[in-house]
Amino acid sequence: MDNVIDLMKKHTSVRNFTEEVIPDEVIKDLIEAGRAASNWKNFQSYSIIVVKSKEQKEAIYEHQPQKSIINSSHYLVFVGDLKRAETAVTMNGGDFQPAGVESLLISSIDAALAAENILVAAESLGYGGVMVGLIRDQSAEISDVMGLPDYTYPLFGIALGKPARLNEVKPRLPYETVVFPEKYVVQDEEVIKAYDKVQTDYAGQRRVDSTWSERMVSQWGQPELKSSTENLKAKGLL
Repeated sequence: MDNVIDLMKKHTSVRNFTEEVIPDEVIKDLIEAGRAASNWKNFQSYSIIVVKSKEQKEAIYEHQPQKSIINSSHYLVFVGDLKRAETAVTMNGGDFQPAGVESLLISSIDAALAAENILVAAESLGYGGVMVGLIRDQSAEISDVMGLPDYTYPLFGIALGKPARLNEVKPRLPYETVVFPEKYVVQDEEVIKAYDKVQTDYAGQRRVDSTWSERMVSQWGQPELKSSTENLKAKGLL
């Protein structure tokens, strides 16, 4: 058990892979380990599309140009999926009503739990990977590439492969600023400033032009991108 905990603490995202191809039977084992994760009422409200071909990777890359997608052995696209729910509700004479935040939370959380299991399982075998959430920025385009029907939507992907190199583990926020006893504890600016320095020191020569907190401005300091919302409405989920 200590080895599992140590492995999880050593996690680092891998974006550069060797040319080694993960055997298909290993990919299946990894996915089965992922599917063993907890999920809401055993509804399993997600699907996984396994992308291995150069052509399909390039089709995704055209809309989301991240080299980890192209260089990966396999790229797994996680889909929030209520299409099976539609079939089940209709089969049982029900009135299918998938639209709403609760449905999105159920399918998103289910998929995220499975994905984390897969990544940990991959790392246990000496492979690595990175979560790619930016595919939501081109939600409709990725949906077309993946052939997603109504009541389904792209959540994120995992690029998997044999690491060409491993970075140092990225420092997390201090434990006491994230984990609270009994009730929530509001943090002040000093916590943010201190962590900005930790992240800047960690980056070193790879330093970017903005601090950790400044990068939050581009995420939450402006209106959200409309691509996900528009696609969710088009798919009958909002």
